[in-house]
Amino acid sequence: MMKLDTKHAFLKEDISSYQDIVTKCHEDLHNKTGKGNDYVGWVEWPNNYDKEEYARLKSVAADIRGKCDVLMVCGIGGSYLGARAAVEMINGMYSKEKPEIIFFGNTFSSTYIAQVLEYIKDKEVAVNVISKSGTTTETALAFRLLKQFMEDKYGKEEAAKRIVATTDKARGTLKTIADKEGYETFVIPDDVGGRYSVLTAVGLLPIAVSGSDIQKLMDGAAKAREALAVCDLEKNDCYRYAALRNILYRKGKAIEIMVSYEPAFTMMNEWYKQLFGESEGKDNKGIYPSSAIFSTDLHSMGQFIQEGSRILFETVVDIKKPQQDLYIEADPANFDGLNFLSQQNMSVVNQKAMQGTILAHTQGGVPNMVLELPEVNEEELGYLIYFFEKACALSGYLLAVNPFNQPGVESYKKNMFALLGKPGYEDQKEALEAQLR
Repeated sequence: MMKLDTKHAFLKEDISSYQDIVTKCHEDLHNKTGKGNDYVGWVEWPNNYDKEEYARLKSVAADIRGKCDVLMVCGIGGSYLGARAAVEMINGMYSKEKPEIIFFGNTFSSTYIAQVLEYIKDKEVAVNVISKSGTTTETALAFRLLKQFMEDKYGKEEAAKRIVATTDKARGTLKTIADKEGYETFVIPDDVGGRYSVLTAVGLLPIAVSGSDIQKLMDGAAKAREALAVCDLEKNDCYRYAALRNILYRKGKAIEIMVSYEPAFTMMNEWYKQLFGESEGKDNKGIYPSSAIFSTDLHSMGQFIQEGSRILFETVVDIKKPQQDLYIEADPANFDGLNFLSQQNMSVVNQKAMQGTILAHTQGGVPNMVLELPEVNEEELGYLIYFFEKACALSGYLLAVNPFNQPGVESYKKNMFALLGKPGYEDQKEALEAQLR
């Protein structure tokens, strides 16, 4: 499965010196004695998931695939990022798989919302609305519009058959609506937070509808759960990665750039940014998670990475076997002077670009870690997802923060509610408007 290559990471100290603190973090996580221990259900989830619900989920996904052109996935943050990342990584960015998966409820943009509703008006549509509480504003407002769209298009009875809610098992606004309207429902586990939920029904339903084999996805996660439960820095690449991030952070490397040479990895980068950003960014601590797709972004950010402030390190995801390849034919005229690249596969060019970039950036003083992924398939992806989730939890504990809460996310919401005149926020509105003037 995955391997971690650290030979370009400027690792001058003995990483084994971190073994004792990593052991303590490992025990806190597995024994549920660390911060945020109410939200570590994902650790054993690949073995303990609800098999009955899983079977029902596969049946619902097959039904949607059989009758719909589009599945609207209505959610924000962890309620959509992991699913979108998995769908695009497996199927690519221009997949011919049907139904098409459209992600909704993650923005207030009137233009985006209106264009999507216009785009789907003549298509056969199903909806998966995802929210633990049902009160997350972006998702709730978009679902209000989408619910009305579905009822206008199909009538209330048929619309209810086409809407699936993934939410709390017993309470909350969305659960209440789902029960009242008769929607099919799936459960967001109480002990799994949003950004760790991609291997639950939150991610599995959209991924299954996209045509991916979710059993292989879960099998890969189960292999990772077993392999990464070994508390030995010499044998556990996940823990080595977490420890090395901490070492680099203490040396002033406050930014991590997650790099891939495959554009289909773009949304995996976005999921990684939420996972680590919300988990570590507390108490004025944390590594800032950034991302890039090379070689594309070498033509925009390459100069800064090569010669700018020495405050960053890179983690490169090296996919050894591409999903598709192209052979470069020789051109008799050689008008562009590129015949030196001919008679080989395009993937070779991409690989050499990666190798050359790693050498250039390390020569420029940027530490590089390389995560080697043999190929892209559901099993490897399940392993990768679990790897990052566990590395993130360990990294948070190494920083002595709670990696499972996100108290700072509420600040913008309070100001937004006050400015919009939400009942109960009247006293704050005038003061905030004065600050904006």
